[in-house]
Amino acid sequence: MKKSLTICLLFLSICCMAQGPQSEKEREKQLREGIEKQIERYEDLLKLEDWQVFYADSVLTANYTGMQDELKAMSESKVSNSDLYTMAVDKWQEKTYQAFRKFLTDEQWAKYLKTGAAREKKDRDKRAEKRK
Repeated sequence: MKKSLTICLLFLSICCMAQGPQSEKEREKQLREGIEKQIERYEDLLKLEDWQVFYADSVLTANYTGMQDELKAMSESKVSNSDLYTMAVDKWQEKTYQAFRKFLTDEQWAKYLKTGAAREKKDRDKRAEKRK
């Protein structure tokens, strides 16, 4: 589910960049809605406490915004190598993964990994190994 949301946000970001005239406010609104849905999902699934919701929201907002900005810059620079886009997405997903580990309890972390985070981490690591 997390992977599908991430892919959706990535696709949404790229589509937004391609549309051009769409306002910055509209892009921010769409990003915010996606983050809010993800936070609600984590609240229900992981039984987050209020302070954890705050951290999750902060992490996702910072990382999705950072990812979107980086992808936008790459697109504006006419980068055509899809591997570079994948590397950028992997970098921001890894930052999210590492940040979540810092504030989730061991039980919550185990549930988080079962949501697909462990598989995504394994896939990121495989891609990184191939690049070496």
